[in-house]
This record gives sequence, structure tokens and C-alpha cells, in this order.
Amino acid sequence: MEQHGLLRPLRASELSDGTLRYLLLVAALMTPSPPPLIVLNEPETSLHPGLIAPLGRLIANASKRSQLIVVTHSAALVDLLREAGGAVHELVKEAGETTVRDLAAQTWVWPSR
Repeated sequence: MEQHGLLRPLRASELSDGTLRYLLLVAALMTPSPPPLIVLNEPETSLHPGLIAPLGRLIANASKRSQLIVVTHSAALVDLLREAGGAVHELVKEAGETTVRDLAAQTWVWPSR
């Protein structure tokens, strides 16, 4: 990785886990030939909190070309994706059973992809 002001390019081994993870997410979400389905499991893990909003924008933009399923514990990311028009389904565990909160009130819209 090259950056203005650095005397030499940085090797991947010199980057933090969060930086590497973000660069890989950018590559996956901005690929010129996206797959029909992308599943991201806790993409906010190891990221600096300041990268949650840019990540949300990347996911929202990628969702125009692929169906995305994002599993997250980040309320900030959920809010960003909801504002971008994403459907949010909250899982809750009660009495040892995991269910979708308010499933009866939700309307399922299957994408045409």
C-alpha cells in the first residue's frame, strides 16, 4: 500500500487487522463482476468506529448490484442500512429458542435477482 508522505510502500504484514479487513471488504463490495449473493458476517469486527459509516455506504451501493445479507451486532450499521432502504430482521433468543422479532408484522419481499 502506498500513501503520500511515506518513504516506501507498506506490506500487508505491516497493516492492522482492521485495515486489512476493510480493504478486503472494499474489494469484495466494489468488484466489477459481483456475485448474485454476498453474505457478510459481522463486517464491523476489528474496524475503527469511524469506518462504520463508509462501510454502510459501500454495502448500500453494492446492494444495487447484488443481494446482500449482513449479520451484525452494530446498531450504527443497522441504522445506516435501514436508512438506505435495507430490510432489517432482528433475531431474539427467548427461552432457548431463536425467533425473528415481529415476524408476523413484517412483509417479506423476495428480490427478483
